[in-house]
Amino acid sequence: MEIKIENLVKQYGPNTVLDIPSLTISGGELVGLVGNNGAGKTTLMRLMLDLIEATEGHVESGGCRVDLEEQWKQYTGSFIDGRFLIDFLTPEEYFRFIARTYGMPSELLEERLAPFESLMDQEILGTRKYLRQFSEGNRQKIGIIGAMIIHPKVLILDEPFNYLDPSSQIHVARLIKQMNEQMGTTTIISSHNLSFVSEISSRILLLEKGQVIKDLANDGEGHAIQELEAYFDARS
Repeated sequence: MEIKIENLVKQYGPNTVLDIPSLTISGGELVGLVGNNGAGKTTLMRLMLDLIEATEGHVESGGCRVDLEEQWKQYTGSFIDGRFLIDFLTPEEYFRFIARTYGMPSELLEERLAPFESLMDQEILGTRKYLRQFSEGNRQKIGIIGAMIIHPKVLILDEPFNYLDPSSQIHVARLIKQMNEQMGTTTIISSHNLSFVSEISSRILLLEKGQVIKDLANDGEGHAIQELEAYFDARS
């Protein structure tokens, strides 16, 4: 599913926090967004999901404008932060809520949850805990799983490796890569972890002060990570 950006600008008062004249993410790409804090990564994702209003321009998903049409929501999975969760539900209730929203039968939900059992590691299902009672790491897992069980055509994850222990980070990176390769899911992730981004992304966008200053094909030869490391080293 193609994502297309045209003359996208977001301003808060006199401050321009995002300014992208044109950008196309082709169907099936796995795109990593990188940049220092305040670069505009989360703002871009929020605009892709119509969570905030653009000052100028628009985002298209599958040919429809996300700010004017609704059909893109049926094939888009996303997790930006803990506010996407419903804290008074248990994990089971939360996943059933998502299943009902996307018209997923209960039998299919069980099938979709099965690949995530090792990630949940018996710490999430069957605990009788509300989402608000879980650690930040397990809340992160629940949010990511909720975004992925719908088998989306577009998957948007902001800092999916935050709060996770090293084993879980590796597991989540593998799951994201598998979904992209096996289902052709157009995937956009942001992360400060250059290692994971370079390992799984087919393309990397470097943002600075709300602008895309590098658009790098990640060809597996290591050129992209070298260029990124040089950029961040120069600013350290």
